[in-house]
Amino acid sequence: METFTGIPTAASGFYAELEDNNNRDWWLAHKDTYDDAVRRPLEALLDGLAPVFGPAKLFRPYRDVRFSPDKSPYKTAQGAFVSNHEGVGFYLQVSADGLLVGGGFHSSSPAQLARFRTAVDAPASGGALARIVETLSGSGFSVDGQELKNVPRGFPRDHPRGELLKHKTLSASMHLGQPEWMDTAHAKDEVARHWEQLRPLVDWTIRYAAP
Repeated sequence: METFTGIPTAASGFYAELEDNNNRDWWLAHKDTYDDAVRRPLEALLDGLAPVFGPAKLFRPYRDVRFSPDKSPYKTAQGAFVSNHEGVGFYLQVSADGLLVGGGFHSSSPAQLARFRTAVDAPASGGALARIVETLSGSGFSVDGQELKNVPRGFPRDHPRGELLKHKTLSASMHLGQPEWMDTAHAKDEVARHWEQLRPLVDWTIRYAAP
């Protein structure tokens, strides 16, 4: 295991150039930069955070272009998902814009969605989620996810938590940009601090609406 010393600023520079040169020849010519500035630092960071937050999946850098009109072969950001429960956990992304952290659940089966709506409807669990979301919003996180246009059938249109009931997935994220600690070992503590802010949302989902 490599010792984590920070995420090099070259990581953002790599993706800024990739946005203008998204082709195989450029990628192969700069693969060493991807390995040195993106892949290995993130692997070291995620290994260090795993005992507290769970195992990580570092997403492949290659796009699935089979059904997309955009045939650019490479993703213009490196993402990672950290979780002990399928589809529920913490997110980290590096791109030309710098760092982004997030957490929540990004997919739902019909059964999971039914559990989620039941929990949102219930005053105790639903009220707890509303307070979590309010706290995150007040702390600078953007709360989003896949949503219906209207409150789902079976619930009153004026439900006190109608906006939450519209959600099919629910997550919160924050763009951190390129803070001065990004290329230092302190980045591990900062990512952990933001993920701890997101833990109530993750824990609520695991308790009431796990897959």
